[in-house]
Amino acid sequence: MPEGDTVWQTARRLHTALAGHVLTRSDLRVPKYATADLTGRTVLDVTPRGKHLLTRIEGGLTLHSHLRMDGSWKVYAPGERWSGGPGHQIRVILGTADRTAVGYRLPVLDLLRTTDEGRAVGHLGPDLLGPDWDPDKALANLLRDPARPLGEALLDQRDLAGIGNVYKCELCFLLRATPWLPIGDLPAEQAARLPALAKKLLEANRDRPARTTTGRRDQNLYVYGRASRPCLRCRTPIRAANQGDGSRDRPTYWCPTCQQGPSPRP
Repeated sequence: MPEGDTVWQTARRLHTALAGHVLTRSDLRVPKYATADLTGRTVLDVTPRGKHLLTRIEGGLTLHSHLRMDGSWKVYAPGERWSGGPGHQIRVILGTADRTAVGYRLPVLDLLRTTDEGRAVGHLGPDLLGPDWDPDKALANLLRDPARPLGEALLDQRDLAGIGNVYKCELCFLLRATPWLPIGDLPAEQAARLPALAKKLLEANRDRPARTTTGRRDQNLYVYGRASRPCLRCRTPIRAANQGDGSRDRPTYWCPTCQQGPSPRP
């Protein structure tokens, strides 16, 4: 599941493959930009911003993309077989003499002026893996609505950018609070350590091929995806339920013994 660490890794791969090279192929397969041609322009850099990707291109242009649940970028060498999905799922192709980057199933793809990047990412809170990281501002953002459930506040990219459903569940476990606990009811000591803990988890995983929060070889995650399996701390079966307004599936996992606070009935 793409979260801040995954997007950071994707940006690094794309930057390594494209930055400093002239585009010899450009194919934006969305109706709005079907006639846009970026060939002959040099890719300047690829920068992550939370869960967003900004590919900056010579001439003051930025290609903005977001992976959401199913999107991905793949990089291929000349002659290498493309394996990211069927052709009808390709949304963009950026090719140089040495590499071709292919974006599959991208639900968000915009071509805009670099000076207008704020239209795409200006609403985001401090980026956990970015140069603008500000733990005090992130905490203030999280606490501005004390009645909001902790899990929902963590997922709100306006509060802090980079946390998805996996890290939401893992952070709540590490804080010993259910995702439904009003964030204003989180003990002050736990709330104070939340931003640093979130940053620590994402930084620890941005260079890893497999995400882990436990530090164990036998089990990478404490609760996410472990419904009905025993808690690694207390052996109580992990529970699962959806959290949110129902507009999308947000499977949420927690230990009813280790984590304190309200939760849905079984």
